[in-house]
Amino acid sequence: MGELANMWEQIVTAFSLKAIVSYSTILLRIFLIIAGLIIAGRLGRKLIDGLLKPERIPGTWDERRVHTLRGLAWSLLRYFLYFVGGMMILSELGIDTASLLAGVGIAGLAIGFGAQNLVRDVISGFFILFEDQFAVGDYVTVADVTGTVEEMGLRVTKVREWTGELHVIPNGEITKVTNFSRGGMGVLVEVDIAYEEDIDRAIEVLEKICKDAAADHREIVVEEPYVLGVTSLGESGITVQVFGKVLPMKQWGFARELRKRIKEGFDREGIEIPYPRRVILWRKEGDGNETADAV
Repeated sequence: MGELANMWEQIVTAFSLKAIVSYSTILLRIFLIIAGLIIAGRLGRKLIDGLLKPERIPGTWDERRVHTLRGLAWSLLRYFLYFVGGMMILSELGIDTASLLAGVGIAGLAIGFGAQNLVRDVISGFFILFEDQFAVGDYVTVADVTGTVEEMGLRVTKVREWTGELHVIPNGEITKVTNFSRGGMGVLVEVDIAYEEDIDRAIEVLEKICKDAAADHREIVVEEPYVLGVTSLGESGITVQVFGKVLPMKQWGFARELRKRIKEGFDREGIEIPYPRRVILWRKEGDGNETADAV
């Protein structure tokens, strides 16, 4: 009976008005901490957006690199607020955060051996950002994925393919980067010309087509396309290469336009582009029967 009486006394004490007020005060403080963190996060994000603008950054920083740095700053701010908020809430709940941090530090040594991949991802992300290997908005090939960089952080990089798939790639897996958005991009077009055609005349027509295409697309052409010359002698025709340079991300569209113009120009000038065909020869045998040979 004595034990039941003690339990009942503890329950009554727990639900007394004083205890309820104390718990309510703690909950109110936790609510205020969370609300303050949300406000601080929004203000911090606006501050970052205001400070990290291309026009405010001197030197050679372009807009894509500024966007990358802005995303990294958002990420660091978010993690900082999570950490500070967590410590403050634990303190309100009566947990000794100093002892907790000391214990976490000791446990971190043991956990660190199992978190080598995480450390590798963060270090790789730092060097990618420091060396400016790519930035948000660049069209790249990383970890066998080709697409546009949508988001970049210290741990992961998000790349979206042109078909819509979003790939989240740990930075530690990025060992080679192919960036299609830096400098003039080469446009290489190969054209086959029939052996029966006058090769010099065909090259003159190609040069005129290249000049016209460059004049009509002056805003994207970095280096006017020109005829490299004959690169191979095939089974049915002669291969001629055309090469030029355009702005990043414009090389595929310009190559398609150039091929279209070459086809139309060759049709106007009567220059034949070879294609597979079969010639049937009919002959009459001595017995009057006809036979056909395919050549």
